[in-house]
Amino acid sequence: MSQPEKFPHRPRPVVAPKLHHATFLTLKLHEMVAWYEQVCGLTPVFYSEAGAWLTNDEANHRVALVAHPAIKKAVDKPISHGHHHTAFEYGTFQQWLDNYSRLKEQGIEPFMSLDHGLTMSLYYADPEGNGVEIQVDNFGDWDASKEWTWGSREFAENPIGNFFDPDKVVAAAESGLTFAEIHEKAYAGEYIPENPPADILLPEAY
Repeated sequence: MSQPEKFPHRPRPVVAPKLHHATFLTLKLHEMVAWYEQVCGLTPVFYSEAGAWLTNDEANHRVALVAHPAIKKAVDKPISHGHHHTAFEYGTFQQWLDNYSRLKEQGIEPFMSLDHGLTMSLYYADPEGNGVEIQVDNFGDWDASKEWTWGSREFAENPIGNFFDPDKVVAAAESGLTFAEIHEKAYAGEYIPENPPADILLPEAY
């Protein structure tokens, strides 16, 4: 008769940890600190020549930037395996749209914009070419968007979604369309850019 396992297989923690922060090795510390404040509202809790720990909420930090003398420039970063982007989420469509307009006025524009079905997302590249997604949940409710992502045929058939021109979204909002109407049109491909990106790779100009 076989003996019961002393420690049965447990594929996941009973209480899961929450995602807290992302850390980057950097060759452009001061430029990176300034960019993340401008784009994401992150400000230093600690800042020295060795690195910076930044936050935009009650956490002690959400992004850490480490400037180590051994760091080397990445080779073929856009097509190298590993981290693609870090995402930040706005609570409302109008906040998200206002931030897009504010950044555009300062000459910072996304390299691609996608309606994924679950979110509308603007993708920027930081000073070292790391992707930064600024998103808004299309359902306004994580339980609802999680259920849709899990069970919808649309997402299963097209998990990336459709590219959109954010200026067309701004114009649609100014014309009086609601967030729900704009999302529906964007996801249906009605706001496709004149020159949509060929793929979702990061830009190469870094």
